[in-house]
Amino acid sequence: MPVTLLWAVDVYGRVYSLSTASQRWERADDTLLELKRVTAGKGRCWGIGCDHHVYLNMMPSETPIRYREETYENQRWNPVDGFTNTLLPTDRWPWSDVTGINSQPLHSFQLPSRSWEWEGDWYVDQNCGGEPSQTVGWEYAVDFPANFSPDKKWNSCVRRRRWIRYRRYIAQGSWAKIPLDNPRKPPLPLCDISCGGWEMSDQSGRYPYLWGVSQQGQVWFREGIHPRVPEGSSWEEVEVPKEVAQISAGPGDLFWALLWDGNLLVRTGLSLDSPTGTSWVEVESPEKEVEALHVAVGVSVVWVVTKNYKVWFRRGVNSHNPCGSGWISIGGEMMMVDVGLNDQVWAVGEDRGLYFRMGVTPSEPSGNGWIPVSAQWGNSKEVLPPRDGCEFNGQLTEASQASVLNYTDTDSDLGSTDQPNSTNDTPVLEAADSSVVRLGAADSPTHPLMTENATSASQDDVPKAFIPASDSFINSLVSDREKTSLLQPPTTEVLQEESVKLSPAPILLTPDAEEQEVPWSNVDLEGAEAARNAQAAGLSLGDSSTGATYALGLETSQGAGEADGPVWAWISGGGCDVDAGSQISWLSPAGPLTSSLSLTPVQSAAWSKQQQQQQQQQEHREEISKKPLERSNSVWVRKGTLRWWRDWKPQRWLDVGVALEQSTKSDGRKDSIFFVYYTQYDEKKYLHVFINEMTALVPVLRDCHYAFAVYTAQRTKQRWPLVLAAQTKKDMDDWLCLLSDCCCKCRGIRGPPSRQAVWSTTSKGDVMVHEPSFTLEALTHTLPCDLMFWWQVPGHLRSVESNSLGLVWGIGWDGTAWVYSGCYGQQPTPGNAVQMLQQTDVRNVHIYENQRWNPMTGYTDKGLPTDRPMWSDESGLKECTKSNTHPPSPEWSWVTEWTVDYNVPGGTDKEGWQYAADFPVTFHGHKTMKDFVRRRRWARKCKVTLRGPWQQVPPISLSDISIMPCLAQSSMEQVPVWAISDKGDVLCRLGVSPQNPAGSSWLHVGTDQPFKSISIGGASQVWAIAKDGAVFYRGSVSPQNPAGECWYHIPSPPRQTLRQLSVGRTSVFAVDENSNLWYRQGLTPSYPQGSAWELISNNVTKVSVGPLDQVWIIADGVPGFPAETPGAVCHRLGVGPMQPRGQSWDYGVGGGWEHISVRGNSVEAPRPPHPLAAGPPRSPLLTTQVNGNAVSV
Repeated sequence: MPVTLLWAVDVYGRVYSLSTASQRWERADDTLLELKRVTAGKGRCWGIGCDHHVYLNMMPSETPIRYREETYENQRWNPVDGFTNTLLPTDRWPWSDVTGINSQPLHSFQLPSRSWEWEGDWYVDQNCGGEPSQTVGWEYAVDFPANFSPDKKWNSCVRRRRWIRYRRYIAQGSWAKIPLDNPRKPPLPLCDISCGGWEMSDQSGRYPYLWGVSQQGQVWFREGIHPRVPEGSSWEEVEVPKEVAQISAGPGDLFWALLWDGNLLVRTGLSLDSPTGTSWVEVESPEKEVEALHVAVGVSVVWVVTKNYKVWFRRGVNSHNPCGSGWISIGGEMMMVDVGLNDQVWAVGEDRGLYFRMGVTPSEPSGNGWIPVSAQWGNSKEVLPPRDGCEFNGQLTEASQASVLNYTDTDSDLGSTDQPNSTNDTPVLEAADSSVVRLGAADSPTHPLMTENATSASQDDVPKAFIPASDSFINSLVSDREKTSLLQPPTTEVLQEESVKLSPAPILLTPDAEEQEVPWSNVDLEGAEAARNAQAAGLSLGDSSTGATYALGLETSQGAGEADGPVWAWISGGGCDVDAGSQISWLSPAGPLTSSLSLTPVQSAAWSKQQQQQQQQQEHREEISKKPLERSNSVWVRKGTLRWWRDWKPQRWLDVGVALEQSTKSDGRKDSIFFVYYTQYDEKKYLHVFINEMTALVPVLRDCHYAFAVYTAQRTKQRWPLVLAAQTKKDMDDWLCLLSDCCCKCRGIRGPPSRQAVWSTTSKGDVMVHEPSFTLEALTHTLPCDLMFWWQVPGHLRSVESNSLGLVWGIGWDGTAWVYSGCYGQQPTPGNAVQMLQQTDVRNVHIYENQRWNPMTGYTDKGLPTDRPMWSDESGLKECTKSNTHPPSPEWSWVTEWTVDYNVPGGTDKEGWQYAADFPVTFHGHKTMKDFVRRRRWARKCKVTLRGPWQQVPPISLSDISIMPCLAQSSMEQVPVWAISDKGDVLCRLGVSPQNPAGSSWLHVGTDQPFKSISIGGASQVWAIAKDGAVFYRGSVSPQNPAGECWYHIPSPPRQTLRQLSVGRTSVFAVDENSNLWYRQGLTPSYPQGSAWELISNNVTKVSVGPLDQVWIIADGVPGFPAETPGAVCHRLGVGPMQPRGQSWDYGVGGGWEHISVRGNSVEAPRPPHPLAAGPPRSPLLTTQVNGNAVSV
């Protein structure tokens, strides 16, 4: 890891740097340099001085910074003198740039600042076009401007040559003042600067940008910064709608500004072509009634500190979404924060200590706690001489004594005194700024001995004994050096006098000063430092009276305020290359908290009170240092790249970036957002979906991609899900698992499905589950279908059936029967984990070969221009050949070759052909004189293998299955299960119970013809449909006689052939071949066969009736959306005892749904109690049995 620096500034304007390879703070070599704040970047650091000038410190490098100045000497030929500098009036300048527009004589080139020096004199470039020239650098041409070449020709009338001179930047490793721009310059003084943008170019770190803010609230951009011109060239003003107080630029294209009103501005449109951006967007402060105090941005993060010192993290920030999406409160009380390299966060705490945010990673950008920066400081052996040239010879000078004790700032603060030698003309330290808040003084008199021993003292290094409460406090600290210091008695004598008479030290406090903590701006740093020095001196002297000869430690390089370490005001980590895994000694969480210093309050003159205060301060300091280490809110991010099926036309796949951002509250609650970042017409844009708004995550079949669809309520209504695709199956499974897990946790779903779950399958074979609530089947305020949340259960099935006792059976596409082997409604324990078994499924992929007859050649593959492709799918709209037809998804693999399929509805001839008069009409299996087209179906088997909580039930293949529905409180020793084999046989499963869901054996039920659909309802009502569409009712089915006795034929609807039915508690619904839904009327306990069929609706492919007689279907399509893939979940509204047919349909998630089963959902909405009528009832209260439940009438 390269060695990089962390920069910081204390409250006195002293600049310090801390190397990642060191353990000690190093002060800047220029001790006179005083900066208000700094901003660091890769290999450089900028600062604003107390003189409001901008300073630059370039890190030393083995590669020197050199800039080449060049100018061109131009000449024209004339017949008398040949080539001379005498040009035509229309020609370019004799000395110019390469374009000839600007005049550039040699004497016009000046060094831009004192940080540069010339390497040598001007010389002629002897190379022309990169090759050595024999013409002393001259290039010839016919005229200006033209193409120059080193070859002189007969018509060469003009010539030029280039002069070069290099200048070198010599200020590397030191602070250099940036010169003022002339003639155009910004309105100085600047109050804030920020360096960033170095990661926007391909050459990372070489082209940083510098932004500045003037005290008038204007924003300025530094132009011309280049690796060979580190200072830049000029300032450009960027218009802002409001006055700006502070700015922050990230390494990328993020730029935020803090307004004086406490809100924030975001600059959008930043790019290499437009480094200053295009527009502003205002963002409100994290707290409505608390203004923002400081903002700091990184590559994809934004941190803000409000005026109550709370730290906030902006979630959802990205170059596609620079404004973000919301605020997250982060623990810790800080005064300012700074985001450095790798989005690492540094801060200055409320206690004026430096802190580092640990645990910041790309997946957790908010980190997980604050730790102090525990580096050492001081202890340098270098002796700094006094600024007036005198040397310390063991005597206490006036300047040094003035930093020992804290006296009054004005005469009005002096208390009453009885000392005879006290006078009213004692010199005092006065505030140089009206914003200074005086803290207090001690009424100590001037001792004669002090005057005698102070004649040779220096007064230049006497800092003022206050910290102003404004941003100009450093200027005030500098200005006091020109004033005369107060003459004070020796320290020992003062302490002796105070031990005899303790006069109260007048301190100006707020009315509730004893109960409240003193603000940092009112802390007397010089007084505190002097008191500590005086304590140390007093302990070492004992009773000695020669107070001018003891050692004060002035042989070190520590200045005022450095005895216990610097009191920090600013930090910049933009040039410090650390991350969460860096092994930095001064970032150890267990290290000493030497840098987390709180400000020392105003010291009392009494020795005992000083000791007590110091002990309290140490306890308070440790308490503050530990407080940021507490666990706080955090943000976790998972990023990746996927492909997105664009929502608008022309629809195509786009490569996009995706991110899942999850914020965790202090109470454990989580809030997540899923982002999709894309680029349209070179403009960065994004989509976002809140996790709590996702209603389904469904794998889909799209162009042989590993694709999945993300549904929300809004997208379900629009019938346009968010379709994404991954490069590999593992990537898709990882994202599906991650998003599904976040959705389930957001909704409080834990563990496997409950016994009341609603099960369904998609046309792809995925198993989906919904956990019902009381509002799903409520008569009023029913949960809309588009708000239902579906989540995936591992497995691959064509259909699935369940009941309220937790029995779930499924049938694969190859007819294999499977039973669910997982737990229900509880989190699996290590000893009772869900057993994941291997599951396989086989399905056929079909394509059609089409031919047309002509009189010359008969049936051939040469069709009419309006015909379908000669190889197509069943609809004839899509061309499907043997070579370009693939398995449904990459998860599947071929297991056979293409073969002719003879098992086609309508029959085939001996070669597998079906005939018709034209495309598209109904095909039949024999040829007639009017048949001019024919087709045959080709099939190929593919196989998928996966693992899921499903146990195979051998050995018979099934085509349909049904489990008797019941209420959740029901108890049955054996649960009736009926099924249809793939050959049409009716079967009854014996021994099925909640303890043994797979049962023991199959019981064959005799029939006269093969069947295709069966359903068992309440009270063991068994209904079935034969393959010819005839409907039958099985009589005398009971627990004692599970197979029943005989079949009763039920008339079908007129001129309709039924294909599937479902029986509930008291109702029967069926679907015919034309996708019509029918309801059986007149069902009673005495006549369970009913009386007639009633048409309810069309557009239905499957129906499921539950134990509460609720009706759900798979709709063939959604009205108004003809382009949607068939198969949508739909709920019948208004179904009740008085209205068993229902009233209307509520469409839910759709586009590829195959099957649904609500036969396990017996969750009823609680019914409000009926109020009893006043007085005696007019008639006795009768109780009757309706639908198996006791109700009052």
